[in-house]
Amino acid sequence: MANIQMTCYSNSLRVTVEFNVILPQPVSHEIGLNSGSKRKKYPVLWLLHGATDDHTTWQRRTSIERYAAPLGLAIVMPNGHLSSYVNMAHGEKFYDFISKELPELVYKIFPVSDKREDNFIAGNSMGGFGAMMIGINNPDRYAAIGCFSAAARHGNQSETHKASGLFSDSIQNQFDYILFGGEDTTNTLWDTYYMADKNKNRKNLPRIFHTIGKGDFLLEEARSTRDFFQNIPGNPYQYVYEEHEGVHGWDYWDAHITDFLDFLNLKQPVEKIAN
Repeated sequence: MANIQMTCYSNSLRVTVEFNVILPQPVSHEIGLNSGSKRKKYPVLWLLHGATDDHTTWQRRTSIERYAAPLGLAIVMPNGHLSSYVNMAHGEKFYDFISKELPELVYKIFPVSDKREDNFIAGNSMGGFGAMMIGINNPDRYAAIGCFSAAARHGNQSETHKASGLFSDSIQNQFDYILFGGEDTTNTLWDTYYMADKNKNRKNLPRIFHTIGKGDFLLEEARSTRDFFQNIPGNPYQYVYEEHEGVHGWDYWDAHITDFLDFLNLKQPVEKIAN
C-alpha cells in the first residue's frame, strides 16, 4: 500500500488543506501484507475523524492500512477540524469540501473509481455523525455508510460533544453558535432524520452500518437513531445496528472497522499479481 500525504489549496475552505491517502499498490513480495489484486480504478472509503483528532489519527491508532490491503480498497482521510463536517455559520464550508470538492480532486489525481457502487463513507464519533449526514444527503454518491460510536443529528438537537464532557455548557453553546449561528436547523441538510425520511423512497440508497459500545456515553443517542431507522417501513437503507462490549475509544474502532469492511462485501477482480 502506498501512503500519500497531500497538501493542496481548497476553493471551498479558502485555505491550504491536508489529507492522507492509502492507495493499493500491487506488489508480489511485500512481507506480511496481502496486497490484493490489480485494478484500473480502486473502490474508495472516505474515512472521517472525531472531534479531538485529525486526518492522521485513523492511521496512527488502527491497522486500517493492513485491513484495506487485501480488499484493494483506497482510503481517503481528510482533516475536518472541529467542523462537524457542516458548512459552518461562522467558519468555513467543510460540508462542501468533503462531499464535493475533495472527491472531484481525488478522482482526477488518483486511480480511484467515481462510480457510486465503489464509494463508501464512514467515521467515528464526530466523524460518524458526519458520515451519516453526508451519505444520506448524497445517496447518488455513496453505496454504504459506516457510523461508529455516534448518532444522527435530529432537528435543532445540539451536537453530542456535550455528552462527552469535552466542553463546558458555555463553550458548547459557543461552539453550536459557530456551527449553526443560533438558527433552528430543523428540516435542513443538518437534520439527518429529516433528510433520511425525505430520501427514503429514492431508488438507490446507501446501506448503513451502525455500531457502538455498550459502555459508550453516546449509547442513548445511538439507540434513538436505531429506533428511527428501524421504524422506517421496509428498511430502505438496509440499516444494520450492532452493540458490543466497549467504550468510546480506539480499541473499539480498531476492532469494529473490520465489521464494516466485511459489510461492504467487496468483490475481488480476477486478475492477480504475478509472483
